[in-house]
This record gives sequence, structure tokens and C-alpha cells, in this order.
Amino acid sequence: MENSPLILLVDDDQELCDLIGEYITAEGFAVDKVHDGQSALTRLASPPECQLIVLDIMMPELSGLDVLQRLRPNNSTPVIMLTGRGDDIDRILGLEMGADDYLAKPCNPRELVARVRAILRRTQNPATGDQHLLDVAGIQLSPADMQANALGTPLQLTGAEFNTLKVLMQHPGQTQTKAFLTEQVLHRPLTAYDRSIDVHVSRIRQKLASAGIHDIIRSVRGVGYQLLSAD
Repeated sequence: MENSPLILLVDDDQELCDLIGEYITAEGFAVDKVHDGQSALTRLASPPECQLIVLDIMMPELSGLDVLQRLRPNNSTPVIMLTGRGDDIDRILGLEMGADDYLAKPCNPRELVARVRAILRRTQNPATGDQHLLDVAGIQLSPADMQANALGTPLQLTGAEFNTLKVLMQHPGQTQTKAFLTEQVLHRPLTAYDRSIDVHVSRIRQKLASAGIHDIIRSVRGVGYQLLSAD
């Protein structure tokens, strides 16, 4: 397990944490477990570095959202949130704070492992696929080193935001459906009431606007999004 990706499980339900930890370990990952928000922040401030965090939202005292807020933007470790079913507000808030994806509790460990693998493929192997520098309407994106800037201002994008913008920039002037973006960015099917891509696009728009680029991503109602070409 020495070279296995290290996953930090943060959940105050110790029994559930143990069950998920056993499953993830059997799938070839190393696992650390903590059971409250403050312990999570303390653990993340010390080596060894974790490659991904599975973070329960509903914890007493310091919630998962509190942890996420304190973690970003200085720590870019990918985060999968565990939320209660129907807690749409928590999911949207979590994504807005920089989480990469979410799962509703009680989650299927097999699905959780699939999400973990998808995010780690995306974050640990950025040098795969098309690595050409993208330059559209004042936005430059370098897939080789995951760097982005707008009008010369560096953009601090999460992995999911970076890949959403990358897909849109690869097809300027063409509408990309939410289903396609979900498959390409999150490596899973779009599900009913799934707002993940909407939130990631909203965050990208905010960051582009802060750098001086406004209204470059058009919403196509009921379909998806389009990056407007300057041509």
C-alpha cells in the first residue's frame, strides 16, 4: 500500500467510516479516518499528503461546509461531499465552495470508489489527452500543467472547473449538452436534478468576470452551455 493513493475519510459516523474504509482499502487505496471537522483540518495540515478527501457535510460543531470553506482556496485537494438525500442547498453550497463532486448518503461504496477513481484519473494524469494550449477570447488554458489565465490574470480553478472550461474552449461557438459535459468532466452520467455542471459553470463565470471577461459563456436553456467565440 506504500504507493497507493491516500484517501482521507471525514465522517462522525464511525461505524460507517469503518465500513467505507474497509471497502476502499480492499480496492487498493490507503485510508486515513477522522471523525470531526477540526481533526480533518489538523490532519490535512500535516504529512503525508492526501490525494482526495471524502467529506461528510452533516457533522456537529465544524460541519463539512465549514471545513471546505477553511480549506479553499489554499488547498486544492479534490473533495467528494457526502450529503443527505434531498439536501440540494448543501450540495450547491459545497460545489460553490470548491468541492469536485457529491454523493447522497447512504452511498453505495462501489459508486464512491468509481467517483474516487474518476477524479484521481483527472487530477493525477493531467498530461493525458489533448495537451495543446487553448486560447479563446482572451482566455488561455494549458492542459499540460493545469494553468489558466484570463486577460493575463491567473485563474484559480478547481479540477472540475478547469475541465469544464477546457471542454467548452475545445468547441467554441458550439453548444455542449449538460449530459456531455457531465460525462467528460465528472466521468459519470447526468442524473435527475443534477446541478453539478451548472454550479461549476457559475463559478467559472464569476472567476472570469473578476478577471474582466463577462458574458462569454452562454446558457442554452434546457440543453447546456456554449463558449462564445470572439470571431
